[in-house]
Amino acid sequence: MARTHKINSKAKPEMNTGFGINATNYGGRFINKSGRPNIEKKGIGFLEKISWYHTMLLLPRWKFFLIILVFYICINLIFAFIYLMIGVQSLGEIPSPSTLTDFAESFFFSTQTFTTVGYGRISPIGFLSSSIAAFEALLGLLSFALATGLLYGRFSKPVAYLRFSHNALIAPYRDMNALMLRLVPFKNTNLVDAVVSVTLGMALEENGVKVNRFYQLDLEFSTVNALTLSWTVVHPINEKSPLYNFTKTDFENMTGEVVVSVRAFDDMFSNIVVARTSYVFGEIYYGGKFEPMFERDNSGEKTVIYIDKLNSFKPADLNAAATGEEIPIDEIVI
Repeated sequence: MARTHKINSKAKPEMNTGFGINATNYGGRFINKSGRPNIEKKGIGFLEKISWYHTMLLLPRWKFFLIILVFYICINLIFAFIYLMIGVQSLGEIPSPSTLTDFAESFFFSTQTFTTVGYGRISPIGFLSSSIAAFEALLGLLSFALATGLLYGRFSKPVAYLRFSHNALIAPYRDMNALMLRLVPFKNTNLVDAVVSVTLGMALEENGVKVNRFYQLDLEFSTVNALTLSWTVVHPINEKSPLYNFTKTDFENMTGEVVVSVRAFDDMFSNIVVARTSYVFGEIYYGGKFEPMFERDNSGEKTVIYIDKLNSFKPADLNAAATGEEIPIDEIVI
């Protein structure tokens, strides 16, 4: 059972987050690390709840090309069996030393017809075989048009290409502590006018009933003009923060999640791109500090950023915040 913690009364919950309020009906996290909602839809037919276009665009690259290859092989196997059933003699003079050879000839004739290559060595003879070949050629044209459209859609789809640190940190910041997370663009895109919002969701007990409460976290900087290097997003934990007076034990025993959403303008596509992720309390490291992930190169003419250091951090003494020790500004907003 989640530990009860008295939330800072100065923090006002948000009501229009789109997430459910009844915590007993909610399972797991709100948003997966990939940014997709952690929702499974039931009570509707399988074909009705899936947009095949969106599914094919969102599939990993290897799965997309594997589906194309499997479809190509299977459809030609089906037509090869059809040609074999009506007799390979309907495809002209084919040497037939064995059934395996007949099937191979039928399969490769099918691939040539499906792709409309038509080498001419084998051709259909008679109305039945010609009709089947004509239908297969039409099916091939439609299939390749669909595959080409999907491939172009995947290639041209605007994507944020942002990576988030695997962990968020509770780190010393000026004369207090702060919740920090880090993100970085990892491809040669040009993102401008980036805006980030961070929402805290917690399962709390109110009047004997567990409910979800959501709080919009105030950020030190919520916008940057150009997102070219890394950006450490900072929520100062002051008297107005719902995390005020939270201890390491609270993060370990309570059920909560930090949802992050980034919107930016991609000037190549002239379009807005969005990236999301979340951190459950178990993914928030209490008492850490991100290590720098970029430096000047040897020539002094260029800045080098190390993407593999995105999640690099070291333990930090949170008591240092009380002494007024500040974190350099270039580690906060970049």
